[in-house]
Amino acid sequence: MHTTQRTTMIQPRLSLAPTRGQAVLDGGWWPRSWDPVAELPGLVLALAERHGRIRHIMLNIHTWYSRFRRLAVGPDVVRIGWFDTLDPALLIATTGRDDQLDLLVVPPATTPATAERAMATAADPTNIRHAPDILAAGPTPQGATTATGSDAYAVWDNEGGSPASGGIHRSHTQSPTHPRTGVPA
Repeated sequence: MHTTQRTTMIQPRLSLAPTRGQAVLDGGWWPRSWDPVAELPGLVLALAERHGRIRHIMLNIHTWYSRFRRLAVGPDVVRIGWFDTLDPALLIATTGRDDQLDLLVVPPATTPATAERAMATAADPTNIRHAPDILAAGPTPQGATTATGSDAYAVWDNEGGSPASGGIHRSHTQSPTHPRTGVPA
């Protein structure tokens, strides 16, 4: 049996691109904590206001304090996927129309000036830098976890490119994969 989290909403610190254009990312999000129950409802509502219903969110499994499979936000229930291979600097949301939104996740402890600069870069419709590269360009807060890695293909894989390892990381049970990322859904 799956449990559904119900929460109250806090206003997200979010910067979205006016249009996608050639950009790698659709914007940046600066959560106040790594608590998904506190942070995700406001983000889901803000994204839904702009892009329509959000039905699925994918996050890095090691970055957030708690994990659950479903989150009730207003009248909708959003599926939450936790992935070992997804870069901590990236959140992927899927809309009801199957559009994919890729957001930079700025660590909560980041200084305001650095966070605002990173979110502005991520929301720039001409930006071609990947999420970990944007965070690596600015000062990283002490204790923040970001996986930038030296393998450019690993980042490309996490942001919708070709699989870095030539295959898809799967758990013991085969599950359908997300059409753009190849990450198990």
